[in-house]
Amino acid sequence: MAASTRRLHLNAFLRNVGQHEAAWRLPETRLSGITDIDHYLELARIAERGKLDAIFFADHPVLKGKTEFRPFDALDPVTLVTALSTATTHIGLVATASTTYTEPYGLARRFATLDHVSRGRAGWNIVTTANAAAAANFGRPAHPDPEHRYSRADEFLQVALRLWDSWEDDAIVGDKQAPRFVDPDKIHAIDHRGEHFSVAGPLEVPRSPQGHPVLFQAGSSEPGKQLAAKYAEAIFTAQPTVEEARQFYADVKARVRQHGRDPDRVHILPGLSAIIGGTEEEARRIQRRLEDLTVPDYGLEQLSRIVGYRVGRDDLDRRLQFGSDDPPAIHMQSRYALVRRLVSTENLTVRELLLRLSGGRGHRVFAGTPEQVADTIEEWFTTGAADGFNLIPPALPSSLTAFVDHVVPELQRRGLFRTEYTGTTLRDHLGLPRPRNRFTTGRPVAAAS
Repeated sequence: MAASTRRLHLNAFLRNVGQHEAAWRLPETRLSGITDIDHYLELARIAERGKLDAIFFADHPVLKGKTEFRPFDALDPVTLVTALSTATTHIGLVATASTTYTEPYGLARRFATLDHVSRGRAGWNIVTTANAAAAANFGRPAHPDPEHRYSRADEFLQVALRLWDSWEDDAIVGDKQAPRFVDPDKIHAIDHRGEHFSVAGPLEVPRSPQGHPVLFQAGSSEPGKQLAAKYAEAIFTAQPTVEEARQFYADVKARVRQHGRDPDRVHILPGLSAIIGGTEEEARRIQRRLEDLTVPDYGLEQLSRIVGYRVGRDDLDRRLQFGSDDPPAIHMQSRYALVRRLVSTENLTVRELLLRLSGGRGHRVFAGTPEQVADTIEEWFTTGAADGFNLIPPALPSSLTAFVDHVVPELQRRGLFRTEYTGTTLRDHLGLPRPRNRFTTGRPVAAAS
């Protein structure tokens, strides 16, 4: 696809009152927003005003440690985006759900329902859940290792995709005179029997407006990249530098091609936490204001989980030590690799590392003017590092408003981003085709990628 015909894609990751771990301490932050639907309605409307492709909500099926030091994601994301669908008309609605702690039939039903309710704006962010503590909430004796989780995820997707196809588009006849409501030959059992699941089907929800929700995948580990290359239509990733982003981009696009899929139909969206000021110095002041409110205890807890051993306040002015034979943290491999790269390439102390992680948890953090933010977006987009970005506003709603009001117009002026929505579904926004149904009239055929 020629660069001149490519469309920049912008998705907003909305984490309660902001991604920066100190955002909740700002005097202007409304802490009620953590569970207040009006807060999320405001965010959705701001994002839609900016013509963004989608908004995205993470999910953590376990209460993290050190919650005394920062707010947590409290609301179920599928329920939340379903509510937001009634107050918006165009913006995509992406919810995270785990293949480790859900079942294919229930998930397929919920997301097909969301796609109907939103009239074709649903997206599923596929995760396998990294937090080992989640196991105890679901009656599991232990959290599965990555190999098991990704094997389950692969089969989970096979089942979900077949369930979403189990109704052909014209299965509902609606002939009142005959009388005949449906054509039973166009509704298909899937009769799946596999290593992890046994699912008969069909789904009781007719095929949805998009055929099936857009499939997003988050993660940069080796098994994560393999799963994404096989199934994902958009990929969230944490890449702190343009050079690393280009390497990831080339690697994943090549893997997509190896699976016989079109790389232009798989969008890679690195995270970007933009701190925006009228001048560069103003942006730096906003950044320092957030950093000054950061509580080390929270960051130390998260860092300890990533590296697999206890990091305390006594370590703040030291560098993390990594032995040559240290194994990666088994459930957070990509984050471990990212932290190790930051420490080795930038010679950071623990204190400096915590400040780097406080705003983006390893994603790209950039402080500058709207023009400078647009410059970095354009560089990544035009030099093989990204198809767009998963925006991670450090404070909400202020950072999202600043991006929509000041960066989006600059991107539009440069001809990089839409000025109006040209379609109504999330697939329209992303330039993705509606997938063909794998079933003809009672006869299975090969599914389209």
